Amino acid sequence: MAETLLVTGGAGFIGCNFIRMLLRESDYRVINLDALTYAGNLESLRDVEDNGRYQFVRGDICNAELLDYILGTQELSGIINFAAETHVDRSILDAGPFVHSNISGTVSLLEAVRRHGVRRYLQISTDEVYGSLGAEGRFSESSPLKPNSPYAASKAAADVMIFAYAQTHDLDVVITRCSNNFGPYQFPEKLIPLMILNALEDQPLPVYGDGTNVRDWIHVDDHCRAIRQVFERGRSAEVYNIGASCEMSNIDTVKAILALLGKPESLIRFVTDRPGHDQRYAVDAGKIKRELGWEPQSSFGKALADIVGWYRQNPSWAASVRSGAYRNYYATQYQKRLN
Repeated sequence: MAETLLVTGGAGFIGCNFIRMLLRESDYRVINLDALTYAGNLESLRDVEDNGRYQFVRGDICNAELLDYILGTQELSGIINFAAETHVDRSILDAGPFVHSNISGTVSLLEAVRRHGVRRYLQISTDEVYGSLGAEGRFSESSPLKPNSPYAASKAAADVMIFAYAQTHDLDVVITRCSNNFGPYQFPEKLIPLMILNALEDQPLPVYGDGTNVRDWIHVDDHCRAIRQVFERGRSAEVYNIGASCEMSNIDTVKAILALLGKPESLIRFVTDRPGHDQRYAVDAGKIKRELGWEPQSSFGKALADIVGWYRQNPSWAASVRSGAYRNYYATQYQKRLN
């Protein structure tokens, strides 16, 4: 009989790509628990909704009664928690939802794991818990946690709570911390889809500060393969960094997108930087490579060209997520700066 996984936050960007990968490349049954907040979009899973190994449940991970029902009626091999508020800018505007989902939600899941004896719990964390790097070096799994935004602080708090539960209650837990993802079905508040969609419409491309902030990019498919390997073979109570050693400044990334679309760089608008903007991220993924044999398979240049093509070929998906709520947020966050 196929093993069953509870994937929380599976209607989000990374979660939906992970579920699609599992259904395509494994025999797992998948229960997708998602509250369908602004960035959760079932359109992203329309192609698998009739798959007999897939089930969607709408609900909040803080709902203990719902978790007890799911865990009490299913024999789970594990929980993989993608459910989170993830956008730094939104955490600056209001940290409350980040505390609810990222901290309280994680504790709610850990309590459910403890009550029902779930075999393994995997937390999808972020390299942002480490803070900001200077011009050299990379974050290792032993780097101190120095979060600089409410979002990063909420994820760091969840990570600490996870290891506290593992120590106190003898739970089998593991944490992954990945660098910046890009790929299909990414909500257009993040840099790459925002720039692609604005450029396609010949709209201004708002770039924070002078655009020299550096991000370490990885294609979401490479990240999803790494998550599966960590879940299946990673050591308990360990952290695994995931990254593709692909550092790019934001301005170079934006210029590469414009070149792929044949659009002028005059569309770029430098806007007031956000508070506490980390200058550089880069992770050392040597541990997952040594222990589990994982290697990224995508090259940034080709993958970026592919994703530009994906957004051009899927205008209906982009239209479905660019709702009134998104546009109101966009106006709040960028329009005054552009003006």
